[in-house]
Amino acid sequence: MSNSKGRIFDETMPLLAAAGIKMQVDDVQSRKLILPTTDPDLRIIIVCTSDVPTYVQNGAADFDVAGKDVLLEHDMTGLYAPLDLYIANCRISVAVSEHYAKAVHQGARLAVASKYVNTARTHFSAKGVHVDLIKLYGSMEFAPLIGLANAIVDLVSTGNTLHANNLVEVEKIMDISSRLIVNQAALKLKI
Repeated sequence: MSNSKGRIFDETMPLLAAAGIKMQVDDVQSRKLILPTTDPDLRIIIVCTSDVPTYVQNGAADFDVAGKDVLLEHDMTGLYAPLDLYIANCRISVAVSEHYAKAVHQGARLAVASKYVNTARTHFSAKGVHVDLIKLYGSMEFAPLIGLANAIVDLVSTGNTLHANNLVEVEKIMDISSRLIVNQAALKLKI
């Protein structure tokens, strides 16, 4: 199993524990990238969130837990997502600075910053809104503040980061949660 340390990792650990799979606390808190478990046939590998589907898809991990946001941006060939685990819940939304809040609804061509460009493209295309997408990998909230983009498409949990940066969530695109993903070959041969 591969995973990244963070919210999904933290919320996956109780699920593994309920299945009788545990790790040593020292390993969880270390900087190790491969973590042994109480099951000798199961190791947790720590990878970047956006790389998780790639590791599973290419057989480096048999299964994993990944957010729907990541899966929507990834080619799902060779992957099976059989179960929504209902963990790491949040939403993917459009947010703008207060100055541009009306622009989204007036049909103006917008510059939109996001690491979720496929999701953003699909969303705005379905609404008939023309956008120029700007691919960023972090700190989306910065883009409207310096004039790089009119809007952002990003994950929102509490909205505190948006509020702290004078941004307004103007539209929820979809709810996001984490899913079990499985390598299709591993599912047939190993699991």
